[in-house]
Amino acid sequence: MEIATEAPKAPLTRERKVRNDLEEKLPKPYLARALVAPDVDHPNGTPGYENNGYSVLQQHVAYFDRDKDGVVYPWETFLALVDLGLNPIYCLIVAIIINVGLSYFTLPGWLPNPLFPIYIDRIHKCKHGSDTSTYDTEGRFMPVNFENIFSKYARTHPDKISYDEVQEMIKGNRNSYDFIGSLISRAEFSILFKVAQDQDGFVSKDALRGCYDGSLFHHVAKMKKGGDKKSR
Repeated sequence: MEIATEAPKAPLTRERKVRNDLEEKLPKPYLARALVAPDVDHPNGTPGYENNGYSVLQQHVAYFDRDKDGVVYPWETFLALVDLGLNPIYCLIVAIIINVGLSYFTLPGWLPNPLFPIYIDRIHKCKHGSDTSTYDTEGRFMPVNFENIFSKYARTHPDKISYDEVQEMIKGNRNSYDFIGSLISRAEFSILFKVAQDQDGFVSKDALRGCYDGSLFHHVAKMKKGGDKKSR
């Protein structure tokens, strides 16, 4: 029996398509992955990328942990952003916003910490609404929801997404009255485009997947560092 993915009286189901071939290319695409971020082209996740026992959401944040102690301080966030080639003043503002905004939710106790640390083992508590649901509430990676980003919203290229298409996605994902979650999503994707957009203004599917597991950050920082050395 054929499973319907479009409803005649719900035109959005026709406009925002979902793939019906995922299971042919990716085993159990609806099963959340704790350690890897797979898609149909990378069923085992990022080749050669160490998870170090972290969930995929924790891997995303671990890039910012400069001394690998499981805690991210504002100065570490700043340095990690600078390594991605972003403007230092912009990095300072973003680092303050990130750590001030997220720190309290990850603290082990009730009292706030004036140094605004982010504890990686509790980063799942910072998950916000109106997102793509590619991370589940425990920080695992949902392949089907990642693939839905492109099947629903990538209208120009199937494996790339533009800034305007992302804005449509954010509007489509917004929950009622969740203005903060929607605003955070816009800010997150704005940073991503500064880091990973190509010369035509698109972010590739592989780059976005690498953002989710953090491998993109390591790759970009390495490339920027290599470029700096060549220019000297």
